[in-house]
Amino acid sequence: MKITAEQLKARMGVEKLTPMQTETGNAMQSGEPNIVVLSPTGSGKTLAYLLPIVQNIDVAQEEVQAVVVLPTRELALQSQQVLAALDRQVRSQCCYGGRPTMEEHREIMKKMPQVVFGTPGRLNDHIAKGNFSVYHIRRLVIDEYDKCLEMGFRDELSMLVKSLPGIRQKVLLSATDSQEIPFLFGNKPYHIVDYSQSEEKDERIRIYELRSEVKDKLELLGKLLCTFGNDSCIVFLNYRDSVARVSSYLKDEGFSVVSYHGGMEQEEREQAFATFRNSSASVLVATDIASRGIDIPEVKYVVHYHLPQNEVAYTHRVGRTARWERTGETFFVLGPDEHIPDFVTTEATAYTLPDHVPAPVAPKMATLYIGKGKMDKISKGDIVGFLCKIGGLNGTDIGNIEIKERYTYVAVNYKKHKSVIRAANGEKIKNKKTVVETVK
Repeated sequence: MKITAEQLKARMGVEKLTPMQTETGNAMQSGEPNIVVLSPTGSGKTLAYLLPIVQNIDVAQEEVQAVVVLPTRELALQSQQVLAALDRQVRSQCCYGGRPTMEEHREIMKKMPQVVFGTPGRLNDHIAKGNFSVYHIRRLVIDEYDKCLEMGFRDELSMLVKSLPGIRQKVLLSATDSQEIPFLFGNKPYHIVDYSQSEEKDERIRIYELRSEVKDKLELLGKLLCTFGNDSCIVFLNYRDSVARVSSYLKDEGFSVVSYHGGMEQEEREQAFATFRNSSASVLVATDIASRGIDIPEVKYVVHYHLPQNEVAYTHRVGRTARWERTGETFFVLGPDEHIPDFVTTEATAYTLPDHVPAPVAPKMATLYIGKGKMDKISKGDIVGFLCKIGGLNGTDIGNIEIKERYTYVAVNYKKHKSVIRAANGEKIKNKKTVVETVK
């Protein structure tokens, strides 16, 4: 029996779909062969394309039926998590670089996924090796297609499209338009779902400017962040070395900070992302790679320490806040000779710091590393039971749990994390001794 859209919405806690989600779903369900969806970051595009995919998957069939392409592993993993929340009967696999292709192939053979998420190069690699059949794939979704092109994946996307002979529908999604849409459709007509100029989200984001009397704005940035308490904030910069400098300063001042940029090793980025998402670090200092690679509904503040280099960069930066129906605030920290770019059309309000700025506060949660994962057949229930029984926690003390292949990240009440480590490190979970330590 096919699951209904109403049932799927209920599972996600969604009362009503947005007009963009409704129009996208209708276009996909009606069988439009080529669809382009343009809508602001944070408007729910992932749910827009996954709802009709889930409704049309044959869970009895042990073949891949839909492929979703994304520019980064972070986006691929997040999208897979949304699918899992919608319907756990639909099996899925995530494919990306940074780990052996053979390891993923073994997972594919074991799971027999019906939906595959992945980055362009890794998907082509699996297809070339025949690691899954392409003959039952009917839908191809390319999310953040402009970012895929920007990252140099044009040839990989062309190869992928040519490698899928049974495709009946291609869906491209982005927050911004691109002149290179036609090549993915073979210059055939396409249906556009265009909400790119929607003013609804702009109305939920308040814009402020904070002026510095000196060129070095670090001290002013620190004072601004103190006013945010331990609410999540992303500070955007344009250069990797600047990320290191600002992060170091803020850590010395007592802030809970993690860094995020393209020069970091994959494991470092993954750890930083998990820590920030878990509210174990309230400040993420990052280059624009973080404007596309994360989906954290609770981000309240976005700070432009460096000015965005163009309108597209600005669109994706502010898209990190006010996601779905929430509100958010974005701040421009301006030096003596800096001005808000002309492409920011909403008028900014001058922001004045209070006379007495509070000190930095501790984060809400701490992230623990537990040295057991999927390979050890560990479940979220096992983790909760272990932390409550051995670590002395209550269920309300435990936040997000991410079970990886060989280890697990779990968020716990910051005030209790040290006592948990003392009690649980070296103890047994499912009759196996494990390491428990803080992720820093």
